[in-house]
Amino acid sequence: MTELLQQVRAIDPISGTNQLSDVLIADGEIQAVAAQISDIGSDTQIRDCRGLVLGPGLVDLYSHSGEPGFEERETLSSLLQAAAAGGFTRVSILPDTSPPIDNPALVAQLQKRKAEGQRSRGTEESLYTSSPLLNIWGAITLDVAGKQMTELADLAAAGIVGFTDGKPLENLALVQRVLEYLQPLGKPVAFWPCDRQLASNGVMREGPDALRFGLPTIPASAETTAIAALLELVAATSTPVHIMRVSTARSVELIASAKAAGLPITASTTWMHLLLDTRAIKSYHTSLHLDPPLGNPSDVVALRQGVRAGVVDAIAIDHAPYTYEEKVQAFAEAPPGTIGLELALPLLWQYLVETREFTALELWRALSTRPAQCLGQKMSAISSHQKAELTLFDPQQTWKVERKNLHTLSSNTPWLGQELQGRVVQTWC
Repeated sequence: MTELLQQVRAIDPISGTNQLSDVLIADGEIQAVAAQISDIGSDTQIRDCRGLVLGPGLVDLYSHSGEPGFEERETLSSLLQAAAAGGFTRVSILPDTSPPIDNPALVAQLQKRKAEGQRSRGTEESLYTSSPLLNIWGAITLDVAGKQMTELADLAAAGIVGFTDGKPLENLALVQRVLEYLQPLGKPVAFWPCDRQLASNGVMREGPDALRFGLPTIPASAETTAIAALLELVAATSTPVHIMRVSTARSVELIASAKAAGLPITASTTWMHLLLDTRAIKSYHTSLHLDPPLGNPSDVVALRQGVRAGVVDAIAIDHAPYTYEEKVQAFAEAPPGTIGLELALPLLWQYLVETREFTALELWRALSTRPAQCLGQKMSAISSHQKAELTLFDPQQTWKVERKNLHTLSSNTPWLGQELQGRVVQTWC
């Protein structure tokens, strides 16, 4: 099928352009981009895209899949449909499934399930032309205690995107060995720095709001001391590392200093930590119970500045689906996490771009090309003879966040029942 997108706002972080263009797409490839395209075939479908935004497909660095083990929360099929509905053409799942993704056989099994799910859907989905690329993170450790490494080379050969546990690794001797062993494999490795002893049983960032709301606290030092230790190991081994779930102002400072010193690191924060701070927890909505917790207002300011400056390279979604029954508990007892694949772009655009705190290019870069770079992958520019991996977004379309309007199987979000402005119209994967 040949399609002409007329007068769409084309945002291309690769070329740094943001301009109105006509874009001609045929057979999964961009045929032409120009101020105006008139030389088209009679069978070309013409779409008036005035007011719409076209950018490279969004890339999620890490999210949680319910499958295998917790299919009532999310299946691979529903996860990929939610990703496409949110504008993501690549989604990366963490290895914390049941069983965990710690062996090549399970990697192959998940890849097979993804292919089978794509074939079963066929061409029925009108929202996207094909299923998003599934990146699979392989586990670093085998056991719950995190003391024994997986067969790293075998996992790397199985086609994983990189290595992480998605949970804190506090055995620094093990971390150093992992960094040494991974050097020749050429795969990204990601760590979530958190000192569980300092975090203890806390559920909210330490500060005045935590005192008012009467919830057990987590000091910023639980994150910053762990980041400082990890940076020392990176300096000692020179192995590139990605730092996940950055959530404090001091963490941004440490990462900025490390980058200035030439350490091979990248970093990400989550979309929720850019949008909300501790003041939101006054509702005690269990979908605001996150790990790491929402930061104080000064943390959010620093994180936003860090993303704009490139100190924090990327915005991750960290989509964490849970059933209604799992989340209907006291705030401190509910499992931490919230869904986000279908909500992140509309809300970030509404609160950061529409308010002019971020430019459209800055936001799109942090959701697309930079996450791809953190994974060691490349994105195509919006230009002639490039593959069409694209997201078409309507920043003015309103819709209500309801169970029936979501592709994910779960609905643990503080925006449930609310009306949002901005929705993805189509993705080309």
